[in-house]
Amino acid sequence: MSGVKSLAKDTAIYGLSSILGRFLNWCLVPLYTITFAAAEYGVVTYIYSYVALVLVVLIYGMETGFFRFANHDRYKDPMEVYSTALISLGVSSTVFLAAVLLLLDPLSSALKCQHHTSYIALMGSAVALDAFTSIPFSLLRFRHQAKRFATLRLINIGLNIGLNLFFIIVCPWLWRTIPESIGWFYDPGYGIGYIFLANFISSLFNLIVLYPEMHGFRWRFNRRLWCEMMLYSLPLLVLGVAGIMNQTIDKMLLPELVSDKASAMTEVGIYGANYKIAIVMVMFIQAFRFAYEPFIFAQSKERGENRLQGYRDAMKWFVIFAMVIFLGVMFYLDFLRYFISPRYFSGLKVVPVIMLAEFFFGVFFNLSLWYKLTDHTHWGMWFSLIGLAVTVALNLLLVPRMGYMGCAWAAFACYGVMMLSSYFVGLKKYPIGYDVGRMAIYFFTAMALYGASVALHAAVDNMPVEVCVRTVMLALFVFMAMKIEKVNIRSVFGILVKRK
Repeated sequence: MSGVKSLAKDTAIYGLSSILGRFLNWCLVPLYTITFAAAEYGVVTYIYSYVALVLVVLIYGMETGFFRFANHDRYKDPMEVYSTALISLGVSSTVFLAAVLLLLDPLSSALKCQHHTSYIALMGSAVALDAFTSIPFSLLRFRHQAKRFATLRLINIGLNIGLNLFFIIVCPWLWRTIPESIGWFYDPGYGIGYIFLANFISSLFNLIVLYPEMHGFRWRFNRRLWCEMMLYSLPLLVLGVAGIMNQTIDKMLLPELVSDKASAMTEVGIYGANYKIAIVMVMFIQAFRFAYEPFIFAQSKERGENRLQGYRDAMKWFVIFAMVIFLGVMFYLDFLRYFISPRYFSGLKVVPVIMLAEFFFGVFFNLSLWYKLTDHTHWGMWFSLIGLAVTVALNLLLVPRMGYMGCAWAAFACYGVMMLSSYFVGLKKYPIGYDVGRMAIYFFTAMALYGASVALHAAVDNMPVEVCVRTVMLALFVFMAMKIEKVNIRSVFGILVKRK
């Protein structure tokens, strides 16, 4: 249980940077949706969907490979593993950036930015920097330096947000009042390009502040170790590519599949903006993931039942917290929807579907421990490829008929299939003994409460009454979970009770 407490502590710290950071970035969405037309925001969504894919390819599973071999009995010096991974990513990121700059014109045309090649140059540079700095950030996680990790992430996010506000709000105001003060660097027609410029500057900042993690050790490249890491990590690359395509291919395919090509980017913009509302679940999963990978490899050193119980507890509490987040977002969606412009409200119906899809992905990530610990990472590759096949097939089938709603249901089915496949194969390959019955109680209770809130809205349609009733329902769910898990309420609120 102490391992789970450590996991919870690290998740909370990582969550501070992830949740607060994503929330602050989330606050930029109304700025984007008010300042730019849906078609322009659609271009941003479209380019970032490719950025996410390229970043996974450039890291090629080295983060997980680093954790695996830094904890491996055969390699006594984790810094040798770190140095090997860092050199590998440094070389590959440099080659990638050179290729982007050499092929800038055709790449810009392919990404529908033929008149703005600088967009692609900026994002290519940012992705190369992010790929390289992923390993220094992994070193902080390996050393359990969660506070430094969170601090650097938050500073970086603050810089990115500040630059966005400067370029999108301050500069236009200065241009209208004293244009001579900024005319030497500001172009009012550059528009969404300043979003990409802010991203590049923030990525460059990461490289600078992570300098302490890139010196103070002997740089070594162990070729044999690198080959083993690549053999371990390449299936994870396929897994990662398939996984990220499951998240982004809908935005890539949507412009090609909608019947009205003239409004294609508008559709992408509306879908992308409403997808942001569901990002609360993504934030929780990301925070959990930062702490979970070091946890499972460290927990693998435990013996017998203690090790398995740690995995069971982690999964159980993940389900509980994820359901609290789902209910919280859906119960207060009437307020949260104003994080985007009312022009985008037509896409709110995708939010519950996307949130459940992301929950399935979170469970799948929890289940992934069995093939990572047994070095059978090819199973993760097959699960993700199956999911990708489901995603592509359902997008082709549903999007021409349902528009972006078809994208949402395709994601729901994709992650559901991946979750179930991993669970049933894991029962034979590495049985953990999860308490499925108890987790099902939490899930279906949450779904029943959500259904009751929908029925309440149809019957009452009175916001103050609905908010009060939904708040009570959310409190009841939390109280039920605490009673079932026999959580001592006094221990949770111990400080307050002691003071009283």
